[in-house]
Formats: sequence, structure tokens, C-alpha cells
Amino acid sequence: MLVFRAFSALLSYPSEEMRQALPEINDVILTAQIVALRERQDLLDLIDELQRDELLAAEERYVDLFDRGRALSLHLFEHLHGESRDRGEAMVELKQIYERAGFELSTRELPDYLPVVLEYLSCRDLAEARAMLADCAHILTTIGRSLVARRSHYAAVLQALIVIAGESRIDVAKVPPVKERIETLDRDWIEEPAFAGAPGAATPVGTPAA
Repeated sequence: MLVFRAFSALLSYPSEEMRQALPEINDVILTAQIVALRERQDLLDLIDELQRDELLAAEERYVDLFDRGRALSLHLFEHLHGESRDRGEAMVELKQIYERAGFELSTRELPDYLPVVLEYLSCRDLAEARAMLADCAHILTTIGRSLVARRSHYAAVLQALIVIAGESRIDVAKVPPVKERIETLDRDWIEEPAFAGAPGAATPVGTPAA
């Protein structure tokens, strides 16, 4: 489903190429029937922010959010296993799921990187997408609450995914705002990829090749 590809793009590093695709992403969000009206407006607000800001500002905001600490890591298994051996084993299993479906990663990113997962779901049917999102809904909620606490427009993507998974959206009124800057959080955490040679920082996501 194309809407999952749109979600993947919105959660990827805001390159100039991605920003040029925002009008098309906007159209996908507007016409996606599985996106509820409330989540749709929030997603459009995120798109508007990405279109309005200077590229450097958008890049700096993305890095401050997603590359500074564990709470907002888009590597799903980081929230479950940290850097333990269990994370590596879980990623091997996830990669095997991709391969059994006939896909091989064409990106250097790790298989548990949320934009990669969403790229995969864009090639599957809605039932499988809902099931996989439901399996990781607690992780999506953790990331979503951290984004809500920072009053970030990126929370719109997590809210939409949580609702598609069949869960209740995060109640913004019940999440107190975080006052300190992102870089003061988890400052002792450094991303260490589970596989040798893999990059530790978020990079634009490629599309799994069939």
C-alpha cells in the first residue's frame, strides 16, 4: 500500500530529494482511506512544516530528534534488546521474513529501522501490515509518546501507525511536555550496529528490491 511508502519517506532523513516528493506524499495522505481524519490533518501539518522550513533547519531538527538518544531511536529492536545478542538474532529473523516474501534489502540500513519496515509493508497486503504493526504497537507507542512529549509534528506518523494497528491513539493531553533539549537525554548512549560494517547513523532509506 502506497501510504506506507509515504510514511517511510516522512520518517527518513529530510534530503532535498525527499522534500521534492512532498507534494506527491501529500496527495497519498489525502486519499488514503486507512488514515483517519484526525491523523490525516496532523500528517498534513508535518508535511507543511517540512515544506516550509529551510533544508538545513529540517535536517538539524531530524538529527536532534532521532540521532541523539535511545528514546527516539527508529531502530525498533533497540527498544526491546538494546545492544544485546538478542537484538542481532531478532534482526536475522526479520531479514528472513523479508527474504521469504521475495525481498532483499537494497539499503545499508538495518532491517529493524522503521522506515525500512514501512517500505516492506508498502509491498504487502493490509492484513499483513496490520498484523506486523500490531506486533510492535507497544514500541511504536513508546516512540510516539516521546515525540508527543517534545510536541513534534513527527508524532503524526506514529499516531497514524498506532491507529492502523488497532490501538488507541496517544492522548496528547496526558503526556507532559519535555523541556530539556534532546541532546541532554541519553547522552551516554551511542548507536552500535549489531552487524559489522553497518552504519550507526540514520540515512535515507532505499526500497527493498523484489
